[in-house]
This record gives sequence, C-alpha cells and structure tokens, in this order.
Amino acid sequence: VLQELNKTGQLVTDISAIIQVDVNQFAGIEYDEFAVRVAEVAMWLIDHQMNVKVSNTFGQYFVRLPLKKAAKIVHGNALRIDWEEIISKEKLNFILGNPPFVGAMIMNDEQRNDMAYVFDGEKGIGVLDYVCAWYIKAAQIIQGNRIRVAFVSTNSISQGEQVALLWNILFQKYHLKIHFAHRTFKWSNEAKGNAAVHCVIIGFASFNITNKILFDYEDIQGESLVVQSNNINPYLVDGSDIIIYNRSFPLSNVPLMRFGSMPRDGGNFILTELEKEEFLKLEPKAEKWIRPYTGAQEFINGYSRYCLWLVDISPNELKTLPEVIKRVDRVKNFRLKSKAAATRKFAATPTLFCQIAQPETNYLLIPRVSSERRKYIPIGFIDKNVIGNDQVLLIPNANLYLFGILTSEMHMAWVKYVCGRLKSDYRYSKDIVYNNYPFPENITELKAHQKLDKAVDLCYRPQPFTSELNRIEYLFELYEKLTAPLLSTSKQKATKRKNSQ
Repeated sequence: VLQELNKTGQLVTDISAIIQVDVNQFAGIEYDEFAVRVAEVAMWLIDHQMNVKVSNTFGQYFVRLPLKKAAKIVHGNALRIDWEEIISKEKLNFILGNPPFVGAMIMNDEQRNDMAYVFDGEKGIGVLDYVCAWYIKAAQIIQGNRIRVAFVSTNSISQGEQVALLWNILFQKYHLKIHFAHRTFKWSNEAKGNAAVHCVIIGFASFNITNKILFDYEDIQGESLVVQSNNINPYLVDGSDIIIYNRSFPLSNVPLMRFGSMPRDGGNFILTELEKEEFLKLEPKAEKWIRPYTGAQEFINGYSRYCLWLVDISPNELKTLPEVIKRVDRVKNFRLKSKAAATRKFAATPTLFCQIAQPETNYLLIPRVSSERRKYIPIGFIDKNVIGNDQVLLIPNANLYLFGILTSEMHMAWVKYVCGRLKSDYRYSKDIVYNNYPFPENITELKAHQKLDKAVDLCYRPQPFTSELNRIEYLFELYEKLTAPLLSTSKQKATKRKNSQ
C-alpha cells in the first residue's frame, strides 16, 4: 500500500510520517485467557515484521521502541460483551473473525444459552451452528455505517435449512449485502490434533457495492478462481437473493418423496445374514415374516440385513412363534423405558415399526446421507418387498425419466449447493432439495435416448453448460421464475388480510 501511495519514487525522508497503522488501532475479544496474552504478543511481533519490511522497502531503519502501544484484547465471551464497550463503532472500519466451529448438535449448554441470548426469541435456532451468533452481533453493530465484516465460517451456514433461518433474519431485519465470498475450501491449522474442516469466508456490510467477487474452488484443497459477480446470494452463487424454504410438496409435477420406515426397536427387529440363519433354526415358521431390510449403509455398501415385518400377523399366529414373541417383548420394554413420550406411546403396538411408510409398489431409493467424494449420489430401484428404513428416502411409482434427472450433473449441482451436510457428506432432504428442485418440462423422446447428462442439460436449454457453477446459476434463475407466481399469490393474500383488518 505504501509503495502504491509513493509511486513517484521520491525519497521519503521520514517513514513514520506515511505509516498510518499501529497496534493500538486493533481490538479483539478472546474467550481463553492464555490466548489473550498470546494475541497481545503476536500483534507486537507482526508489527515488528512489518516495520522490518518497511525498512527494507524504503531503505530506512524504522522501529517502534520502547513498546508504548498495544492492541486491546479483552478476555471474555464475545457473544455476551457489548462490542461498543471495547471500541466505538465511529472508530471502527473492519470486523474480522474466525469464530468457533461448533455444530448445532454438539454445542454445550453454555453455548446454547449464548445462541438464545443473541437471537433473542427468534424461532428455530436449534439447528444453527454457533458461528451464526457472530453474524447477528456483527449485523447489529454495522447498522447505518460503512463498517465491513468478514468471517471464516463452517460451510453449513450456506447450505440446507440453516440458510432460511439465518439469512432471512440478516436480509429482512438487518438488510445485509454480501460483498465477497470464498466458496467451500478445506482448512486446517498447525494445532495438534486439529482436524481439517470445510469452510467458507463471507464478507458483508449493511450497504451495497457494485463489484462483488466470488472465489471458487474446483479443488477444495487447491487455489481459488476469481469470479466477478453482480450479486452474491446466501448459497454463495451469483444470483438473486433467493432463500429456499422447506416445501411440503414438490414445486414440479413429480411423484411424492417420503421417509422410510422407522423401527425404534432397540435393534430387536433387525437381523444380519448370520443372525437370520440362527433365528430360523430356532423358529423356522417365522421365515414368512422376515423381509430384506435396507438403509443408506446397506444400499451403498451392498450388504444384506433383514427385519421382522409383522404388519399383518394375527394374534393367534403370533402365539405359535415363541422366539418372535421374545423379540416383541424386548421391543415393548425398550420403548417403555424411553425418555421420549412419543416412543413410549408406541409400546402399545410392539409388533410394528413406530413409523410405517413402506410403499406397496417398487420404489426409487435415495440415501439420506452419502459421501461427497462421489460424483453422483447412489440411487436405485428397489423391490416392494425390501423394507426401506428411516435412513433412506423413497419415491413410489418412479420412472426412468425421474431416475435420469436425479442422477444427472444438473441435479447434483443443485444438491451440492442446496442440501445440508453431515460433516462434509451430502444430507439429502425431501423438503429442501427434492421438493424445491426445478425439474425441466417438455421432454421429448429424442432427448431421452441421448447420453444422460447431455440429455438432461438439453431438457433445460439448447446451449451447453460450461461448468457446475454455470448449472447452479441457471437453476437458481429457473427456481426464481417458478416460485414468482407463488410469491405473488402469497403477497396478494397478505394484502387482502391486511385490508380486511
């Protein structure tokens, strides 16, 4: 920066006159007291390194000794402290941070209380990552000024159901605009035992700018590609500020998707191949009540399990199967001991799965969780006699056309940007991913006979897609068009209600 400001090449007689940054201009909050002291020393060290660099660049020795100024690093909980007590927002230009990477499912009680304190009555925050609270705190302090913010964050805040919960507040209540973003990349530090995490970096403010930048990573461990953008939405895509909400029914005219059946049986209905053989030696008449059983792991990894499926068994026939009765009794006891009232209620029907959703026809199966390392989510047609459990999603009456769309690059682009994640694995959702997916229309017989990905691409438009990013931008545009009439109708209804009051 100093070199740019001194392009004339004129001799600088007093370097201190052109240096505008000192350590006392920095402030921070750190939860760990030891880390506070480390940060204070680290700021002096980096200041010294920059002074050496300035000295070498301008040919003059420059040093700040004795050390009279220091960064203001406060020991405390950043979510409980009023940030303006540390530094006035009139003196503040930038807020930068790397908040703790704590997912919603692994927070402790103190962290959950912090979330409730910051979100102050907002509903549904139980699924949000801990980092989301920093976005709210920052949004509050940057209202009506030119302060810019950037946070390193877990990538899940730009995926799945967290988007609707967090970004609806940030957009509607605080009117934030994203200025730049690094899409998902793999990050780790040198700390002992530190696991690599999948991160994003999001820069935002309460005012808009014209030139926005996306940093895209074809390889999440590689270098980024700079993409100039007109607008960056919460999914970190160049497009309108769309938020995709849970939808109970598909946006397009396609078959309904459902969850598989949930046993909640303490493992007493489920049998491995070996367990099935041993069980039938004791109870050979039970064979007609044993069905193949599959979940995500069984389907993906190709191993067999079985279950007792007693949906139509009569009390008289059950009495003739003592080994089956033993398992039914164990299911009943397991449910009675549960802390969940809903589970205890199902103790009244111990011969049945808690939730039965088995189709009466063959069905298409999609694992709810699958590895991000796969180019496509494994999907397959399953016989109606195979019981799909609650770790898979089922589509009865599915055809080859639907199978082709769901195994295409277009659909996978949608999955990568819209679905939630379990660690880095895809967590497919019927309400977010499938029900909101903008399926193509007017499929011709000719296109159906071409190679799959090219065929699906052509179903959307004649021009070829050049990249995954190109695909997802197009899908967001199409989603916006498809939902526009729905939003318009919703607004009209709201207006009518308001006028009638």
